[in-house]
Amino acid sequence: MRTIKDLVDISGKTVFIRCDFNVPKDEDGNITDDRRMRGALQTIRYCLDRNCKVILASHFDRPTPGVYEEQYSLATVVTRLKTLLKIASKITLANDVVGVDAQAKVAELKNGEVLVLENLRYEAGETKNDATFAKQLADMADIYINDAFGACHRAHASIEAMAHLFDENHKAAGFLLAKEVNFFEKTLEKPMRPFVAVVGGSKVSGKLEALKQLLDKVDKVIIGGGMAFTFLKAQGYEIGNSLVEDNLLDEARTIMIKARKQGVKFYLPVDFVIAPEFSDKCVAKYVPSQEIPSGWMGLDIGPASSRLFREVINDAQTIIWNGPMGVYEMDKYAKGSIKMSHNIADTHATTIVGGGDTADVAQKAGDVDEMTFVSTGGGASLELIEGKLLPGIEALKM
Repeated sequence: MRTIKDLVDISGKTVFIRCDFNVPKDEDGNITDDRRMRGALQTIRYCLDRNCKVILASHFDRPTPGVYEEQYSLATVVTRLKTLLKIASKITLANDVVGVDAQAKVAELKNGEVLVLENLRYEAGETKNDATFAKQLADMADIYINDAFGACHRAHASIEAMAHLFDENHKAAGFLLAKEVNFFEKTLEKPMRPFVAVVGGSKVSGKLEALKQLLDKVDKVIIGGGMAFTFLKAQGYEIGNSLVEDNLLDEARTIMIKARKQGVKFYLPVDFVIAPEFSDKCVAKYVPSQEIPSGWMGLDIGPASSRLFREVINDAQTIIWNGPMGVYEMDKYAKGSIKMSHNIADTHATTIVGGGDTADVAQKAGDVDEMTFVSTGGGASLELIEGKLLPGIEALKM
């Protein structure tokens, strides 16, 4: 995979950069975490330093195609970009993606200026990987750069179809994408040991393949979050009304048997914070994992589990963490995830945080700067761990 530095000469060219500006916002529409935007700055500045005309494109959330809804506009992203890049007068937002306004502003774009297209998903052709829509985007630029690691696992028009319309001398990965891919590949190929995987989140199904792949690479596995209950039920424990995937009980047993055969130490929570309903307004209490009463559900790991997991990772040299330990969105059930973040940050290991919810937890805990690497893509990083080929990356190689 070529990077932007491998391109012979981009000076003065029109460069299309596919970014991932799908950033979280609060109820008032204010950006609450701009890490993905800051991650793209190096590539954008590299092009501006070479007097390029820069076109930025990204999706945001899931608007209804063909319907303009202000809440999905990239207007707030452009406002933040002006602050981050410190070139406010040279950044403009098109009112559409490939329409009359976008075409006119592309034609007027001068060297050293930035044009941001509106939300790509306003166009139905984006998620359909439509060749016609991809061609309309490609006709705007001389060079195509993909710097949207968080979207590389999706075969969308601006990610895959568009990349195929440029030859190898006119397309490449941006700095953020290259850094993500290199970090994951090198870590998984030659990790310093002991290598510990901390896997959480709500469901086993979303991380089944990743777990299977990790068992061939790691020395220890820690399971937390809602997915732990599928493993506990597979061992015969009563889990009350806790989240469980009954159709994956056999798979859970298979994973635990494989871990035992390969000498991989496998850890499950030993206690939980439980409540009678999925709410932070009701009574909650701590119980051992064997004593969850009927009608109650586990919503976070308990203090004994946090202490156990801290001891497990104390000697780790490499830690990969993907998935929270509980319902961290509710403060009442966020302690386990926050403590896990603190404990991982306090180690001397190389620490890799999968994007999405896991990165949100590290941000909430104030540990982002203490981690070795925080990915910008949850789904994409998970598929890399699984050994899958990501459409956006493969398209750059062809």
